[in-house]
Amino acid sequence: METFTHIKTVLGIILGLSITHSLKGVVKIIEHPDRFKVYTVHLLWAFYMFLSTVYFWWFEVHLTEIKHWDFLIYLFLVIYVITYYTLAALLFPEDMKDYKDFRSYFLSRKKWFFYILAILFLFDAFDTYLKGPGYHMEMLKIYPIREIIHITACIIAARTDNKWVQMITVSAFIVFQIYWILNYYMNG
Repeated sequence: METFTHIKTVLGIILGLSITHSLKGVVKIIEHPDRFKVYTVHLLWAFYMFLSTVYFWWFEVHLTEIKHWDFLIYLFLVIYVITYYTLAALLFPEDMKDYKDFRSYFLSRKKWFFYILAILFLFDAFDTYLKGPGYHMEMLKIYPIREIIHITACIIAARTDNKWVQMITVSAFIVFQIYWILNYYMNG
C-alpha cells in the first residue's frame, strides 16, 4: 500500500465520523422535534460544517502533490481532520439535558466552536502550503483575504450573543463557501 493511500484511509475515517455525527444530530432533531427547540443559527452552522467537511474531503486529493511524506505531515493532517470532528461534536452533543434548547447550548459553547473554527482556518493555510507552490498560486488571488476575514469573523462571533451578528456571520460563511466551491471545486 502506498503512503498516500494509507494516509487517505485514516483521514477518510475521521472525516466520515464527522459527517456521520452531523447527520446523526440532524436526524435526532427530525425524529424528536419537540424534545429541544431548534435554533436557526445552529442549524445553519451545522449545514456549513457539513458542506465544508465534504468540500475538504474532496480537495484533499491534492495531497497527491506531496512527494515526500513524513510522520509530522501525517500527524498535522490527522490533527487537522480531528478539528472537523470536534466541530461536528460541538454542534451536536451526546447529551443536552443541561440545556433547554439548541440556542442556549450553542451560545454556551460558541467560544469553543468559533475559536476551533478559527484554528481550522489556520490549519487550512498550512495545508494549502503543503500542497505545493502550483496549488498555492492557483488559490492565491483571494485565499489570504478569505483566511483573514474568516478568522476575524470567528473571533467576533465568539464574543457576541447577538442573533443578527450570528446570523449574518453564518450566512456569509455559507455564501462564500458556495462561491468557493463553484469557483474551484466545480473546475476540478
